[in-house]
Amino acid sequence: MKAFVVYIFVIGFGLSVFAQNNTLFEQGNTLYNDGKYAEAIEKYEAILNTKNHSAELYYNLANAHYKLNNVAPSIFYFEKALHLNPEDEEIKNNIAFARNMTVDAIDTIPEVGFSRFIKNAINWMSFDNWSKLAVVCIFIFVIVFLSYYFSYTSNRKRLAFIVSILSLIIAILSVTMAFQKYNLEASDNPAIVFSQESIVKTEPNLRSEEAFRLHEGTKVQVLEQVKLWSKIKIADGTTGWISSEEIKLFNDF
Repeated sequence: MKAFVVYIFVIGFGLSVFAQNNTLFEQGNTLYNDGKYAEAIEKYEAILNTKNHSAELYYNLANAHYKLNNVAPSIFYFEKALHLNPEDEEIKNNIAFARNMTVDAIDTIPEVGFSRFIKNAINWMSFDNWSKLAVVCIFIFVIVFLSYYFSYTSNRKRLAFIVSILSLIIAILSVTMAFQKYNLEASDNPAIVFSQESIVKTEPNLRSEEAFRLHEGTKVQVLEQVKLWSKIKIADGTTGWISSEEIKLFNDF
């Protein structure tokens, strides 16, 4: 009985928070449409404080910051919206406008040849879909192999053997792709520079030499973290150490 009461309480509390967040979202949208962008941001952030998030929320929050020329926050929230809804064209268009506000012009090293082909193949499906394909192919392999084992005609045996081998090859390939996709996602740790100007060091300490400088809104990849420092890599492949307080990871939800 006590567990049932707790369950009802949790459901009621969740519905209450959901209704409150809907109200805050509508209030934020009204303030945004009235040109009160700072007030709209407060409403949207109040929703984030309840540990609720969505692509729509991050998109509206990014737009409000963009209207106030807040470079880093606008790009940061557009990136989070794009992470949740990577096919949304409006998000892609708006984040392009936001990136035009950044100071740093960093050339991206294009991937070419075989490495590009492999990466495109890995990204063709998600980790879950590669895993599901592997399971399906293994199941087909088992069924067809049994058919091969119990078949009496040479034609059926030959066909079953070919299908079983093909399904096994695809299963092995799918497992490999799934692991590679997992490794790619695990190593993908992007962040946005929030300081107006950041000095990137050659080593994780203040006494080391300056490697280069970055400005707010620039996207970096975090390679590792040591105490209060983060090793980053920028689009042209250059690496260095930056104070962890000057960047904000956007894979944390």
